[in-house]
Amino acid sequence: MKVTLLVTADCGLCRKAEAMLRRLQKKIRFDLDLVDIGADDELFRKYWDRVPVVLADGVEVAAAPVDEKRLAAALGA
Repeated sequence: MKVTLLVTADCGLCRKAEAMLRRLQKKIRFDLDLVDIGADDELFRKYWDRVPVVLADGVEVAAAPVDEKRLAAALGA
């Protein structure tokens, strides 16, 4: 499974979501990509007010504020 974390620079919630995903990687196998939406106008317009946003195989499974238990369930833990 490919998990994408959409973030912005200097985002505390984004850092917390990344830490959650790193912990979950120890239990669930997935590849993690971080994408700064500031580098993509379309992503920025769509997600600027919702980051961090977690996508699993391209499907949104979580957005700010990210709950670790719900995120784990969405990723199949």
